[in-house]
Amino acid sequence: MKYRKRKRILSFAGIDPVRILGVQDSNLKLVEKHFDHQITVRGDEIILDGDTRMLDELTSVMETMIRIAGSGRVVTEGDVHAILHGRENDSGGIESLDGSVVFYSSVKRRKIVPRSVRQKEYVDAIRDYDVVFGIGPAGTGKTYLAIAMALAALKSGEIEKIYVSRPVVEAGENLGFLPGDLKEKIDPYIRPIFDALTYMVGREKVDKMIDAGVLEIAPLAYMRGRTLDNAFAVLDEAQNSTIMQMKMFLTRLGVNSKAIITGDITQIDLVDPAMSGLVAVRDILEDVEGIKFVTFGGEDVVRHRLVKRIIKAFSALNPGNRETSGPDKRGSRDNTRSDLEENDG
Repeated sequence: MKYRKRKRILSFAGIDPVRILGVQDSNLKLVEKHFDHQITVRGDEIILDGDTRMLDELTSVMETMIRIAGSGRVVTEGDVHAILHGRENDSGGIESLDGSVVFYSSVKRRKIVPRSVRQKEYVDAIRDYDVVFGIGPAGTGKTYLAIAMALAALKSGEIEKIYVSRPVVEAGENLGFLPGDLKEKIDPYIRPIFDALTYMVGREKVDKMIDAGVLEIAPLAYMRGRTLDNAFAVLDEAQNSTIMQMKMFLTRLGVNSKAIITGDITQIDLVDPAMSGLVAVRDILEDVEGIKFVTFGGEDVVRHRLVKRIIKAFSALNPGNRETSGPDKRGSRDNTRSDLEENDG
């Protein structure tokens, strides 16, 4: 069937072109590469041409990018990938990506929103399920969005307290004796969590929350014996928890509470990677009602664009994604493959 060639002009008057097209037209180039079609930009107009079918798809993509930029956000490469991949997958989630506000940071005066289809799925899962696992490579917003959701729930009165925890495991280096009191010793391990909270609500607010007992940031070992009622409990870097530690954390859950567990199973720092609770838990809990697993891929990375390429390069070096020997030793099915698979051009 032949399609008649047509032309369409989209205006983005009043919007900085860089917010839509990207630095040095990086966003535009992604769209052109995806469709294998050149797009013309003149002044504050985007000129599209092609057969009817392509034109409709191109128009939808560019209109979404214009709408995101018009809302005050800068369109990122992650946004572009989300728009393109969302259309391919018929996910239906793209249209609401820019409208799904997770938390408003009064410090930064900006909305925290999902920036990919998978992030939107993750946010929706946290709203709908009491236990959610976010598994995937660094830079996909797993912990950042979990903390944003916890702050939003606290602000709305849905919960009374936030617990954020990490296993205290050194990342391939022996740091030796650390000076100072207990807080000073564990600070390097929980600093990334503290930084994310500070970014969203400010240092003064974080300190007040800690002093009031509303926010607790502590090593995973300190969760033993606790019962977490009316709370959000976030376990970060969960790939470095043992199987028994994972069980301990999950069984802390009390009335009106949620647990969000995040980690990257390709970056296990345990002496015996086969003991990773995050590797084991999928086989154990995947079919349990009320628990949701969300797996991120390289296309969901929202850090510097080179991070995606780095992940892709390491994935090519180790196609089976078995830095850890855990799944093979245990004879379990392959749970790791999709974490670093890329659809990224």
